Amino acid sequence: MIKTLFRPASISIKSIKPSQLRSFTTTNPLSFVLNKDSPQYKYLHEWKPIEHKFTEEHEYLKVYDDSTALLGITQYASQALGDVTFVELPEIGDRIEKGDTIGSVESVKSASEIYSPVSGEVIGINDALEGTPSILNHDPEVEGWIAHIKLDDIAEVKDSEDLLDKENYEDFLKKDD
Repeated sequence: MIKTLFRPASISIKSIKPSQLRSFTTTNPLSFVLNKDSPQYKYLHEWKPIEHKFTEEHEYLKVYDDSTALLGITQYASQALGDVTFVELPEIGDRIEKGDTIGSVESVKSASEIYSPVSGEVIGINDALEGTPSILNHDPEVEGWIAHIKLDDIAEVKDSEDLLDKENYEDFLKKDD
C-alpha cells in the first residue's frame, strides 16, 4: 500500500472533479460526546490529577486535590475486552467500600466486573457510556471514565500498597504477558 501512495499520479489533478475527492480527518469521531457543561469536564480537560494510580485488575484512578477521583478501565483492559457492548454503571449517591463491585463491562469476548480501589461516595457517572459503550474502546482513560468518587480519605490512595504508579503498572504488565 505504501508504494501506491508514493507512485506518481497517473491522472492530472485538473481532471479530478470535487465529487471524486475524499476528505480525511484526524478528529476523534466521538468528539460529540464532550459535554462542556458537565461537572466532570474540568477534571478531564482542565485540571491535572495529583495522583494517577492503577490496580492489578487494570483499572485506573485519577485523584484530584479536592479529594475526588475518576475511576475507569485502562487501555490494556479495553484492548483485552475487545468491542464493548454494554457498561453497567453505579448509581449516584452509592456508598462504596474498597473492593466493592461498582459495575461491569461486557464485550463480545467477555464480561468483567469493576471493583472500587477506594472507599467513598459516587458523585458522578459517565452517562455517555450507556448510549455509546464503545467510548471505552476508543478513549478509556479520558472520555471513557466510569465513576467520579468523593474519597473518604485521600491518604487511602497515597498509602495504599495495592495501587500502582505508572512505572510499576507497566512493569506489572510486562510480567503479566
